[in-house]
Amino acid sequence: MRTFLAILQDDSGATAIEYGLIAALVSVAAISAFTTVGTKLSGVMLNTANKLK
Repeated sequence: MRTFLAILQDDSGATAIEYGLIAALVSVAAISAFTTVGTKLSGVMLNTANKLK
């Protein structure tokens, strides 16, 4: 019974899960930001290339 109660009170893995969730959220935000910047940068480069012709 003591072992079971000790397992229920152990919260050492909770911090690792929280850090994992934060890392996933930062990754999703970074990917969406890079996609948006990449699309806009592609348009700028295409516009510049057309003006140089």
